[in-house]
Amino acid sequence: MSDATTDQWGDSAARTGKLQRPGSSSQTLMVEGASCASCVTKIERSLTAVPGVTSAEMNFADRTVLVTGDVAGDVLIKAVEKAGYGAKTMADTSAEDTLEEKELADRLYYRRLMRDMTIALCVGVPLMVYGLLGGEMTVKTGGERVAWLAVGVVTLGVMIFSGRHFYTGAWHSVKSHSANMDTLIALGTGTAWLYSMAVVLFPAYVPEMARHVYFEATAMIIGLINLGLALELRARGRTSEAIRRLIGLQPKTARVVRDGTEADIAIEHVQRDDIVRVRPGEKIPVDGEVVQGHTAIDESMLTGEPMPVEKTQGDEVVAGTINKTGSILFRATRVGKDTALARIISMVKRAQNSKPPIGRLADIISGYFVPVVMIIAVVSALAWLNFGPDPALAYAIVSATTVLIIACPCALGLATPMSVMVGVGKAAEAGVLIRNGEALQTASRITAMVLDKTGTITLGSPKVTDVIVACDLGEEEILRLAASLESGSEHPLALAIMESAGERDLALGKIEGFDAIAGHGVEGDIEGRHLLFGNDKLMAAREVDCGEYLAVARQLADQAKTPMFFAIDGELAAIIAVADPIKEDSLSAIRRLQKNGIRVVMLTGDNHATAKAVAEISGIDEFFAEVLPEDKADKVAELQRQGELVGMTGDGINDAPALAMANVGFAIGTGTDVAIESADVTLMRGSLHGLADAIAVSKATLRNIRQNLFGAFIYNVAGIPIAAGVLYPFFGLLLNPVIAGAAMAFSSLTVVSNANRLRLFRAEEH
Repeated sequence: MSDATTDQWGDSAARTGKLQRPGSSSQTLMVEGASCASCVTKIERSLTAVPGVTSAEMNFADRTVLVTGDVAGDVLIKAVEKAGYGAKTMADTSAEDTLEEKELADRLYYRRLMRDMTIALCVGVPLMVYGLLGGEMTVKTGGERVAWLAVGVVTLGVMIFSGRHFYTGAWHSVKSHSANMDTLIALGTGTAWLYSMAVVLFPAYVPEMARHVYFEATAMIIGLINLGLALELRARGRTSEAIRRLIGLQPKTARVVRDGTEADIAIEHVQRDDIVRVRPGEKIPVDGEVVQGHTAIDESMLTGEPMPVEKTQGDEVVAGTINKTGSILFRATRVGKDTALARIISMVKRAQNSKPPIGRLADIISGYFVPVVMIIAVVSALAWLNFGPDPALAYAIVSATTVLIIACPCALGLATPMSVMVGVGKAAEAGVLIRNGEALQTASRITAMVLDKTGTITLGSPKVTDVIVACDLGEEEILRLAASLESGSEHPLALAIMESAGERDLALGKIEGFDAIAGHGVEGDIEGRHLLFGNDKLMAAREVDCGEYLAVARQLADQAKTPMFFAIDGELAAIIAVADPIKEDSLSAIRRLQKNGIRVVMLTGDNHATAKAVAEISGIDEFFAEVLPEDKADKVAELQRQGELVGMTGDGINDAPALAMANVGFAIGTGTDVAIESADVTLMRGSLHGLADAIAVSKATLRNIRQNLFGAFIYNVAGIPIAAGVLYPFFGLLLNPVIAGAAMAFSSLTVVSNANRLRLFRAEEH
């Protein structure tokens, strides 16, 4: 896009608040100790309460927080620590180093969880098997007291060594006057252990029927929850594949030419205006402009477009793309964090951290969920104590413990961020950059799509479409002479003629006596021939007989083409038609949108006849022609007043007001300008199939989120009453705390696995 376009995008984005505020900055914190969605709410509130912080978005699935605002990192860390969690800043100098740092931390955490799980289950499993095989789990004799006291001490060791992170997390929550998953686990396992030790140490004070110990429940629950966290962590690692692949696109070194000498240097040492050489098969290290050479570059990893793109002097190249054929020299224009690839990685990360409205709702509910569960556990225990059968105390302990364990809302906290991470990554792989979670959700519900014509449905630049010869000369000779004549003109249609001749490597003749006739065309002498090139008015003025070719010209005009008459020495030689051609796949992409029930509307500043022809060819029933840029936003607003949820798609030229007005703005661009930063969704390839893909990914992601939320809510809502004992009077059924711990742990794994199904999603082009 032009600089003017870029400025317009920037101005519009600033007005609509789609760009980050000037002067603000963002940094990412890695959080330790967050265990459920209620932790997310608490951490975000603690950070947003810090003066200078404008927003804080935590990705529970990734255990990172994106903080926007002018605040020092150590101040943010103290705020997180005050809330009861650990935190450290993540280096933003190198995306690869950041990812490696996080992966190393995850590997160490995974090993610790597996170690803790092994120790806990080595104690819990034998005890559980002993009980299942008929062993006495009660205290009746002195020998049993000694044996169970030893078991109690060993179980205490398990609690300290394998479960300490639950208890320290719960203590931090108490100090900050809040509650989370650690609170529930600590209360449940702690109550079971304390009750069991009370039975062992003071059996005389406990009714004989209630002298049951639950050491196996404490050890098993700690072991199973650690196992669930470890499996969840392993599954979560796969959701970063999109980021990992994007980072892997950039080479580690670049061959720079300085003072006539070529040398391979580290990518971070490349400076603006350096001359870089790239040989066939190598990756483009930084963004730049070709200064020498000709090649074809594979941009599919960034744009999703499979065909290599021809590049020659003056063309832009983008970091991460692959040089296929020739050797080129280019001047570095953007390096480091300014390259298109670095900005794309940053944007994908930001989108993965953001929450769609449905996700924020889950966080709010989780914030109240833990205190409500604790109340239910107390009420359940009181009910068993007052109305339950003997041993009422034992039943009360089991009921309260089971309620606390099964209600842990960790699966609820994972439901949204896991799906968003995978969905945004899938979209990025297809060359679709989704800016935030809200756009992701809204795109799935779009009912009307407004398409700009020029550059969106069409290629955006005039091309020669027809050469209808009316003399004995061949088509190439006609084009050669016409291009030779037009070489003296700067009219856009003239440039199309010359471009067509250039594509055929036609040698142009020398022009003499060139004259541009305003509103009619041009004339001149080439190789002893007098040439005329223009509209029918020019032919009539010079008495050139066009005869039946006037009807042919009208047919071409009806097809959204501009026919021009070419005469040699007073005789009609040809009609050359120029048009802004419709992109090859626009028709099939528009049909995809219509097939999904989306109302497609075309907006253009072009004349009514051309707009009608393009609409008919494209299969669009509604269009508005001769619309001024400032009126495009009014057309979007008009559709919104009709009850439509409107998406607006444009190439950024004069479309900014309409893009800002739409519920979701889709920008078509190469990913090398500020459009990436300002649009809700950026389609990095020029095809409208990217638009249909974005909506398809959005729908699949929202469907996946709903499945996860449904599963998490149903699990909690159904599990709590059973744990409290509502089925006991009717079926004698009371949920075992060990089973509750296993179910709670594996519910998180189920949510993560369901989210990872999105990795298999493919948006089909029809």
